[in-house]
Amino acid sequence: MKLALKTAIQVLALALVYFVCFVVVSGALLSTTTDQPSPSEAGAALAAILVVSLVQAVVWTYVIRRSRWGGWKLVLSVFFVTYGVATLMPQIETAYFVTRLPPGMLPRLFIAGLIIAAVFAPLAVLILGKRRYEPSSESRLKMPASAWLIKLALIAVAYVVIYFTFGYFVAWKNEAVVAYYGGHDPGSFITHMRNTLRSEPMLFVLQIARALLWTAIAVPVIKMMKGKWWEAGLAVALLFAMTSAQLLIPNPLMPAEVRMAHLVETVTSNFLFGWLVVAILNKFN
Repeated sequence: MKLALKTAIQVLALALVYFVCFVVVSGALLSTTTDQPSPSEAGAALAAILVVSLVQAVVWTYVIRRSRWGGWKLVLSVFFVTYGVATLMPQIETAYFVTRLPPGMLPRLFIAGLIIAAVFAPLAVLILGKRRYEPSSESRLKMPASAWLIKLALIAVAYVVIYFTFGYFVAWKNEAVVAYYGGHDPGSFITHMRNTLRSEPMLFVLQIARALLWTAIAVPVIKMMKGKWWEAGLAVALLFAMTSAQLLIPNPLMPAEVRMAHLVETVTSNFLFGWLVVAILNKFN
């Protein structure tokens, strides 16, 4: 009972830290209008930010408390992963797909995420009491370069397949999504892939690069986690899926129906991919 109460207090404290960081930094750097939102719009945005903050707190509480690392090594890892999953990976897609951003908004998105991660990481480690490193003889991901190359190639292929499969059958089947991006549904996945390869070959290159970036983000999580490999798999899957939580927050650049379609698409696909990254890296170790 005492441990449960302590955990609940830590989760709430961590959620509050993230909430304050997000609201203050977003208000300072990302505000795009001087118009006052209606009470219902303000209430919906506030509720969404609270949910996002709570999701961040719950997932990071699990990951940090099950980490063998502590102190500044853990702080730097939390910073790296937080910035990677919450800012770098989604905003790479924003830079590629969203062409209607206000001037200067894209660099401010990256800077805002950097500030939030820099404040959140040390406070998360401090609140959860992980100031000391726990020595262990266990060493994960020790393998020759040839094994790394094979596994990275498998991960890249897996990500491209997952990305385009979920993108077509979950997001692209939504009429609002198709209209938002000014595209059309040819009615066949194979035809859609053929058309995409012909019209946007660089999109495939981008997703291969993103697969490798996702893997780089996963590596410190895999190495830090205690317990069996499934715990590392769960941690990476949750952190990857958590990326999508920000789609809950209303924004003037993307209609609600489009955000919700992408939310379902990315939560499911990123969770699955997170598991696969750990499974592939663990194979034959």
